[in-house]
Amino acid sequence: MLGTAGRAAEARSVGKFLDRARAQPSALFVDGEAGIGKTTLWLAAIQHAQQDGFAVLSVQGAPTESVLAYGGLADLVEAVDAETWARLPEPQRVAMRAVVDYREAAGGDDARAVSAGFLTLVHTLAERSPVLIAVDDIPWIDRSTRDVLAFAARRLDGPVGLLVTERLRADIASASSWLRMLRPESSQTLTMGPLSLGKLHSVLSSRLGQSFARPTMSRIAAISGGNPFYALELGRALLRNPRGTDVALPGTLTELVSARIGSLPQDVLTSLLAVACAGAPSTATVAQAIGRDAAETVDLLSRAEDEGIVRFDGHRVRFSHPLLVQGVYAGATPSARRTMHRRLADVVDEPELKARHLALGATTADPATLEMLDEAARSASARGAPAAAAELLDMAIRHDPHGAPQRRIRAARYHLAAGDARAARELLEPTVEALPEGPLRAKALAQWAAVHLFDDNFLEAAALLQRALGEAGDNPARRAQISTALAFALFNGGHVEAAVECVEQAESFAEAAGLPLLACQALTMRVHLHFMRGDGLDENALQRAMMLESESGHVPAPFRPSLHHACLLSWTGRIEEGRDELLAIRERCIERGEESDLLPVTFNSFVAELWLGHIDAAQAVAADAMERAEQLGGELAPGIAHTMQAALAAFAGREDSARRAAKRALSASRRSGATTLLVWPISILGFLELSLHNHDAAAAIFDPALAVLDTMPKATEIMTAPFVADAAEVLIEVGRVERADVLVERLHRNGKRLGRHWLLAVSARCRGMLHAARGDLTAATECAEEALEAHDRLPMPFERARTELLLGKLQRRRRHREAATEALRSSLAVFDDYGSPLWAARARTELARLDSVSGASATLTATEQRVAELAAAGHTNRDIAATLFISPKTVEANLARTYRKLGIRSRSQLARHVHPTDV
Repeated sequence: MLGTAGRAAEARSVGKFLDRARAQPSALFVDGEAGIGKTTLWLAAIQHAQQDGFAVLSVQGAPTESVLAYGGLADLVEAVDAETWARLPEPQRVAMRAVVDYREAAGGDDARAVSAGFLTLVHTLAERSPVLIAVDDIPWIDRSTRDVLAFAARRLDGPVGLLVTERLRADIASASSWLRMLRPESSQTLTMGPLSLGKLHSVLSSRLGQSFARPTMSRIAAISGGNPFYALELGRALLRNPRGTDVALPGTLTELVSARIGSLPQDVLTSLLAVACAGAPSTATVAQAIGRDAAETVDLLSRAEDEGIVRFDGHRVRFSHPLLVQGVYAGATPSARRTMHRRLADVVDEPELKARHLALGATTADPATLEMLDEAARSASARGAPAAAAELLDMAIRHDPHGAPQRRIRAARYHLAAGDARAARELLEPTVEALPEGPLRAKALAQWAAVHLFDDNFLEAAALLQRALGEAGDNPARRAQISTALAFALFNGGHVEAAVECVEQAESFAEAAGLPLLACQALTMRVHLHFMRGDGLDENALQRAMMLESESGHVPAPFRPSLHHACLLSWTGRIEEGRDELLAIRERCIERGEESDLLPVTFNSFVAELWLGHIDAAQAVAADAMERAEQLGGELAPGIAHTMQAALAAFAGREDSARRAAKRALSASRRSGATTLLVWPISILGFLELSLHNHDAAAAIFDPALAVLDTMPKATEIMTAPFVADAAEVLIEVGRVERADVLVERLHRNGKRLGRHWLLAVSARCRGMLHAARGDLTAATECAEEALEAHDRLPMPFERARTELLLGKLQRRRRHREAATEALRSSLAVFDDYGSPLWAARARTELARLDSVSGASATLTATEQRVAELAAAGHTNRDIAATLFISPKTVEANLARTYRKLGIRSRSQLARHVHPTDV
């Protein structure tokens, strides 16, 4: 590899990394001390990749650019062609163009769409060729770009490599700790150590064109500690000094860099200071900043280029190494740095850079500078860069620490939007304590509550919002916003009645404020809470909310009526329609990078797929949820992901896995204060014990949940109390028939009142169990058949199969052999499709009781048995006909009867019931 003298082993590591990246997502993190050769290796890797047909997206960090929102991202995508841009979904293209081009208006705070857009660009490029994302000196890349890279790294797919360099620093976390790939084994770290004396000699000879005597090289190696950048600078110092080897060499790298820069003429140093302050400016910008014409400026910078200090990159100029940037900037006097920043503020057009230069050029809290920083922060936020907006306001706060508390509150909002809850909390706590009681403190309290909601602590959030509401004054908009958030927190904390009362007040405040966005959110939350309480679905109100959503723009996911509409379709029995709407919403969330918004979408998609019997789809959703939970952190996302894993394990009969996942889900939900979510892992654990015939254990699990349900007699919707049918069955099994009777009657009454087919089906099934427990098999059979009629209007095959299992048992006890066989075979087929061995074993046990001969094949004739065995082995109908000396039509007829008897629908299921044979 070119440009890697003395680094053969490192060059081979890069070559292997690029080979891996051709086949799958791979990352290589190159670290080491400053000047050790990371940038040289990085540049050589880019050259190698380009020669091997990679599309390269590259960026180099610079201290003076780290505040410019998406400055690094703009460099990364600079060379992307128009065809690739055109393939971006519209929300992503708009958001990306807004951050790449400062002069293009943004469509609001759309950081998530920017991240999703970058990922789409990478994947689109990877369809044509392997892609290398190369980032040099990542700590100096702006925060907004780092967030985009972190988002993309976890989701990379296909032939994509991520090459990152960083210097080793104890005060900064390694990039590999937050820039994580989906599979840990996809990432490797290469630590660059010092070079040996012989390798240093090779580097100096090739770069400086002159060899040094061994005693001199020994001195260089000893002083530099094997650092090639340091050694080169020492070599240059020796070459510049006429006394040759007798020169007294500087003892530290800092001294050496300072000495090298200090030897330059003052006018060259001034031009270099402009470059150091501006990052990678154009020569025209430097000329304006130093008051020279273009030709003079190029001449000055060319003298620095001759010394290897800077390099020209088109019309821009860059330092050849980050240490030189720091050397120039630190070597200038504070007054010289401030003067240069003020000059640059007059030159640059970007509001964020202008404000930054003004702030760095000021010594006092100049009102004009503070106003510029405030406006720049708003601009950064509007471009979807909350991290940059927060950083700009942090600069204003440092200049004016005792200034307007509104600035601290706004900075906290930006920090929270950027995912830094800790920084938001540190700003808000002292602000809240220092503010007097009143509307401004109410605003700060509400923002502090938002931090707790971000951290999934609903009870703490509710307490702060109640305080905020008490100090909000008469402003209806403020009261509507706080009350809606409070209703959400109270409901998730388990205080349903208080939440309903609060949201109704929020709705009246929103109407008084006359703001569609607030009215939309309050109305949606009111519909949701009344539904969950058991009052039914107010479809008219939900439709009004959806109309308001179209007028309001972006609505936060918890209060988004279109999302609630999709969920409510599923919860009320229109499961296919709800699933389809959820899929569409999921696609939009992914396009826009709305990770936190995916939580409710993902969970409801999962239960819909599970209810519909689409196990593979449910498993895919659950796996995706677990990956995203690892990315999002907190408690809520992992709790939901573990709930999904627990449900799948319980259906599959994996007892230990189900218990472990359910307990993790319970712990996470309790830590977050989301008591409404506890019902799901509790339901899963109870279902598992019921499946295992551990009825006493199941009753112990369900009893506390039933006690809570007794306080809300109308709250039996499937999302509020998914456990009720299982709890009723368990109560019957343990002999608590009277308690079960009351519960079943409540289910039936609410099912009739609300028109819920699920409630009508499970209540009828449980009534059948009650009649059977009392010895009335005729009434029990009638109830089971009534339940099946309700199941006909409900696409939930597993629930139907449980009812068919009951009906089969009842028909067997009544000596109705054929009807029992049909019902049991039908239920067995569904249990097998679900991969639910515990319930399949129940069906097989009942079938075995119908016939003394064990196994499904006992009900088949000899010919049906032989045809089934050959079909299960993979033979075609024509082959089977030739083997058995019968016609293909006879084979088809035998298979049709076999499928009907076994309750199956395809050849692939035959092997579960008969032994395949080739003979």
